[in-house]
Formats: sequence, structure tokens, C-alpha cells
Amino acid sequence: MSELRRDPVMGRWVIIAPERGLRPDQGQMAPSVRQSAPCVFCGGQESRDPTEIAAVRASGSARNTPGWQVRVLPNKYPVLRIEGTLVREGIGMFDMMSGVGAHEVIVETPDHGKELADLSDGQIVDVLKTYRERMQDLGGDDRFKYVLIFKNQGYQAGATMSHAHSQLIATPVTPKRVKEELQGSQRYYDFKRRCVFCDIIKQETRLTRERVVFENDIFVVVTPFAARVPFETWILPKQHSCDFVSIDHVQMSGMAQALKTILLKLRHALDDPPFNFLIHTAPFRRPRAGYWSTIQYDYHWHMEIIPRLTRPAGFEEGSGFYINPVTPEEAAELLAKASLTPPVVEPAIAA
Repeated sequence: MSELRRDPVMGRWVIIAPERGLRPDQGQMAPSVRQSAPCVFCGGQESRDPTEIAAVRASGSARNTPGWQVRVLPNKYPVLRIEGTLVREGIGMFDMMSGVGAHEVIVETPDHGKELADLSDGQIVDVLKTYRERMQDLGGDDRFKYVLIFKNQGYQAGATMSHAHSQLIATPVTPKRVKEELQGSQRYYDFKRRCVFCDIIKQETRLTRERVVFENDIFVVVTPFAARVPFETWILPKQHSCDFVSIDHVQMSGMAQALKTILLKLRHALDDPPFNFLIHTAPFRRPRAGYWSTIQYDYHWHMEIIPRLTRPAGFEEGSGFYINPVTPEEAAELLAKASLTPPVVEPAIAA
């Protein structure tokens, strides 16, 4: 079973997961390889999968059978396992806890030939609704403090299956990166009594607009002022909210439009790059010592989309700096102008 170990210098938790080493072809799949259909995630292959956790299904469609639009499965090679008691212990000066959590796969479509960007807005709403419902369900488990929703698309972004899917991992601690965001947001609020993300939205949409890629009435897509990698983008709800779980159907429709738009723009502007996306939201808000008392005012949930066009090297690993060779302003201008449809290629004329 996996376990969590705490780095006593940096304060970060590392998951030691030897079972993940059992995944077939890990690190061996060529970047150009795509699994042929049907794969285990395809519609009609349900008998090859673990027991279904949840699904968006047509009326009357039975569990573990065809007829679904979005399907949630336990990860075959989980980082953390839902079974067991959360045990914390010290080993000399070191801190450790048992590898209890949840690791699930959200299969976004039964169609092997489609990616998330190819789905309709309504189908993307079904995916977002599934994210929300899984967060709500796992939030009822007192062992968990956080659920991270993320997507790896493309070999260089960490994907080992080409069928369109995303994942979630529920953890017994708040991830360090999220905690840093929470602390930074709290510091800003303590000083200005305003949400830093709300101020970013006002700055970008009302003043400069030079980093706005897309917006509708409910969401805005921007390249952040200090983007870590080329063409990094954020999807931000215009209405302040700290928790993705609070999103309603109208807001999901606006987010689906924004997400589909930016994914198509990235595809056509950058030749379908590998990318990760993730949703940063508030931890489960249960009363406990040291809890952020202003989190509902100072934090703002959002999605980050991170194309994998460059690779970190020694300086980045040793310093913690990011080196971005493309200015966010140039990236925003290119993406804002990018088409949502592929260019028309004229057929060659025979001589």
C-alpha cells in the first residue's frame, strides 16, 4: 500500500506509491502512439472495466452496461486507496501517514475518436457536473481534506491512455501548491480586504485587456501576468466563489463554452499540444484548528490549463524559478485571434 511522507525541510508531502510501478508500458509508449479502438474505456467494453462508481446515463440504462455519456471508474493503479484507516505516525524525526485517499478516472465520452474539445457544450456540462458530484460525495468522508480534478492529455503531459478522460485524487492533506495559493490569497485579503482573483479579473477585463483570450457573461479566460510556461491560461468565474462545488447549471454552461473555446484555440494555434488542466478549489470546509476563517471571502476557485511545450531543467529544479520564453501578452494575442476550426487545406492540383 502507498504511504505519504513529509519532507521535514520543505514541509511538502510526497506519495510513495510502489504499486504504480506495475503499470504496463510506463515510460515506453512513443509520443505518437495512440491505442486503437476499442479500448477499455470505449462504449461496449464495460465488462473489461472495474465496477462503475457513477455515470451520466440515458434513462433506463443499467449500471456497467452501454448507454452512458460520462463514466467514473476506480483507477486500476491508484496513487491512494479508499480502503483503510487513516493512520499518522512518527518515525524518529520523520512524519508519515497511511496512503488512504481516492483515485478515480472520469471517462469523458464513450467515443474513442473524440477528445474533450470535440464534445458539445452540453456534453462538457455533463463532465463538469460529474466533477462536482464526485467532489460532493468524497467531501462526506472525514478522512479527506482535498480533491484535485486534473487532466493529462498527450504523452508529454503524462497520459498513458489516449481515450478522452480526466482524473481525481482525494488526499488526506491539503496539497502544498494549493496551500500556498490559499495563504497568498489570505495575505492579500488581510491587507486590502479584497479577493486577489477578483482584482485580477477587474484589472484584466476593465483596464488593460491585453491578456484576455476569451470571455462570456460568466467566465473569463486569461493568460496570467506571471505565466509559468508558454500559453498558460486560467479560466476564472467572474462571480466570486471559493468552491467549485457551488457551481450551478447556468455557470456550468458558461464554463463549458469557455473550456471548449480555449481548448480549440490551443489545438489550432499550437498544433494540438499536450497539456494538463486542473481545478483549484477550497479544501473541504470542516471546523478544525487553524482553519482559514476568511476563505469564503479571500479565495476564488479557478481552472489552470498548462500546455507542455517546454521542459524544466536543472536551473528550474534547483531554484524553483520558471523560465517562460513567450510573453503572456503575445500568447493572449495569438490565442484570441486563433480560429475555433481547422484551416481549410486546398487539394493539390495535378500537373
